[in-house]
Amino acid sequence: MRTPDSSYISSVLATTEAPCVSIYFPTARTTGTLPGQTAPAPFRALVRRANDLLTAAHTGWVQDIVEQLHKLEADVDFWGQTLDGVVILASPTRFDVFRLPHAVPERVEVGDSFHVKPLLRYAQSAEPFHVLCISPERVALFCGNRYMLTPLAAPGVHLTNDTPEPPSPDTPTLDTHPHHPAAQFFRDVDRQVIHRVSEPSGLPVILVGSEENLTAFRQVTKNRFVTSDAVHGDWMHWNLHKIRRVAWKAFQKHYLNRLVRIREDFGTAEARGKATDNLAEAAKAATIGRVGVLLIDADRTVPGALDLNTGELHPATGSVANDMLDDLAEMGLKSKALVIITPSAQMPTQTGLAAIFRY
Repeated sequence: MRTPDSSYISSVLATTEAPCVSIYFPTARTTGTLPGQTAPAPFRALVRRANDLLTAAHTGWVQDIVEQLHKLEADVDFWGQTLDGVVILASPTRFDVFRLPHAVPERVEVGDSFHVKPLLRYAQSAEPFHVLCISPERVALFCGNRYMLTPLAAPGVHLTNDTPEPPSPDTPTLDTHPHHPAAQFFRDVDRQVIHRVSEPSGLPVILVGSEENLTAFRQVTKNRFVTSDAVHGDWMHWNLHKIRRVAWKAFQKHYLNRLVRIREDFGTAEARGKATDNLAEAAKAATIGRVGVLLIDADRTVPGALDLNTGELHPATGSVANDMLDDLAEMGLKSKALVIITPSAQMPTQTGLAAIFRY
């Protein structure tokens, strides 16, 4: 089952064939397969609601989409192994289903495009990063996100120190921390991680290790992707779950600090006439690629549709209407803007959006 990352969401937003059905449903996590388990009654009610909306607004493809939803209702393999949320995006050309390790609000929408703000928010909360655990004897390299962490085997990155003894006092060295027994090992690891992992991916690197080892590594590192926040501790006695949990806490601080800077940048740009919280202005700017950063309120919906070519607003009412904030996010993603779905409490505006212009 494909991971709903930013690349997937961009492909979903490019879908132009209506009707588009979006269903979000919170589920209870199961620890093992439950034989004979089928969709719970609240999900079946959402499918009936989707059927009603499809029948009311569309004439073609309705039966095909509803039949696939009914098949999912009866899929005992699927419902016997659930996580915290289920997302279904269905149209005449796709039927994509995701189990998410993240709760989603119950919702069903039918329109000319998909409702993706909750899915984009999940993708951002699952933003990937690297973890580099260090010690004088060995290092461990991982790639993961808030929900998972997996060991990363990068050819050329030596995970063990074959020469752990400190160099002879007569050996020339460029170390700024020359007495640490693993200075050369750290330098070699740093060089290879930069070349083979960090530069190709551009992902942040969270360091994990004792205070002494972290200090020594920072003395020699030239990796511009290493974050200022790190994890102090004896990682060699931790399991993978704990490493993921503490690394996420460090990365979350890095992520929230970035969000604070963006909000501050918005205030400065708005005072200079280079930002807006007005939907019509942001839509017009997005049509010419002028929007560089776009914050979208995760908890707000503005019914209607945007003309993706002109930016013209077409407000609407009713449950069949699209969300114009979804459309604006689509326009931003297509023009390579940084689009962030943000909880209402962390938005710098009350209109559902905050756009910073490139020029």
